[in-house]
Amino acid sequence: MASDAVEIEVGEQAVRVSSPGRVIYEETPWSAEVTKLDVVRYYVAVGDGILRALHRRPTTLERWPKGVREGMVLSTRLDNRGDAFYQKRVPKGAPPYVETARIRFPSGRFADEVCPHDLATIAWAAQMGTLTFHPWPVRADDVDHPDELRIDLDPQPGTDFSDAVRVAGVARTLLAELGMTGFPKTSGNRGVHIYVRIEPRWSFTDVRHAAIAFGRELGRRTHGVTTSWWKEERGEAIFVDYNQNSRDRTIASAYSLRPKPGAPVSTPLTWDELAEVTDPTVFNLHTVPARIAEHGDPHATIDGTGSSLEPLLALYAADEESGLGEMPYPPDYPKMPGEPPRVQPSKKVAEHWDDAGNRVEP
Repeated sequence: MASDAVEIEVGEQAVRVSSPGRVIYEETPWSAEVTKLDVVRYYVAVGDGILRALHRRPTTLERWPKGVREGMVLSTRLDNRGDAFYQKRVPKGAPPYVETARIRFPSGRFADEVCPHDLATIAWAAQMGTLTFHPWPVRADDVDHPDELRIDLDPQPGTDFSDAVRVAGVARTLLAELGMTGFPKTSGNRGVHIYVRIEPRWSFTDVRHAAIAFGRELGRRTHGVTTSWWKEERGEAIFVDYNQNSRDRTIASAYSLRPKPGAPVSTPLTWDELAEVTDPTVFNLHTVPARIAEHGDPHATIDGTGSSLEPLLALYAADEESGLGEMPYPPDYPKMPGEPPRVQPSKKVAEHWDDAGNRVEP
């Protein structure tokens, strides 16, 4: 493995890349090996696209400094002994051109996160082992009002990418009826993400409620869709993960690499392209730069759109009137107003919970 550092010019900055020959992705039958320098050069090559996805957004860095190997795992809140980790606070020793934004977690604590404003910041993060960028759905000048609704179509066991594509087609029609413009992309794995720029005047709670309403309406229009938080209730369906719109929940950005064999990329597509894709692994570090150079970025116009959440919030209000209300939050959240009992249905004992979803000691 080569250890001599190299410098590459990125805009007005010189970015130093240490151990440029370190293998990050091993060779596969369908993909050549990828070095650390290859990763940095990839992000520079897709510069306009990745910067559009991250610009002025507080961003969590998913760092794999040892590379991606079979058996390697990502550290979690419960077990921090993994080979990779999420960096939520700006690393010590960051160069002076790296800007930050202060965000607040559900616990009430604060942190200063990397907030990319130029491509050099992204290249520097890649040199630090970042493979996947997880931007918040807010901008640095207003971190409490999202400007993006994120629809995460997540295939559950027994379903696959083709099922997510089918459901995305129904989502496209629903968005049009709601007066919203959706921008789809592959997740870089088995799912599909749809981003909708919104006016930044609603709270995280409002945006999350809009996502719940969208998922429920999608389920009314087609089979094989669920918003059930508990895995035991989902069945073989596409889960609309509404909690990806909760505060401090993020999705891999457009043009982010994913820590999977072959260096797959979460790749923006047109709606018509998405309908024709059968194998999302064809979008990877080796193929995406040429694609964006030849065809441009399908998300190029996303910043020129801004939809209202009012139609979806009206649907949520109607669901409340009919008895469908709040849904469970992620397990690390404090108990939220109106939230149902945070316990698996199969383990719930009715007399241990009051009508507000609070635990009652027997």
